[in-house]
Amino acid sequence: MLGKTATATATEMQNNFGRYLALVQAGSEVIVTKNGKEVGRFIPKDSAVSYLTDSLTGILKNDTDIKQARHERLNRKYEITD
Repeated sequence: MLGKTATATATEMQNNFGRYLALVQAGSEVIVTKNGKEVGRFIPKDSAVSYLTDSLTGILKNDTDIKQARHERLNRKYEITD
């Protein structure tokens, strides 16, 4: 899996890109926020393939209802209970 995780605001990322790039090259994940909300993630290239593959598990086998999976994922993300 991924190494340590760092969080940076968009401004910090812009002003210190080299520092955060070095963290990603060392295996860490960097979460970028703007106005307190996550807007993106930088992850090492080797981890990206694994991350995408893990995200698609079930969908590739056509045994997942995509709309239901999305609904459940959003509920978990925003801590909504039905």
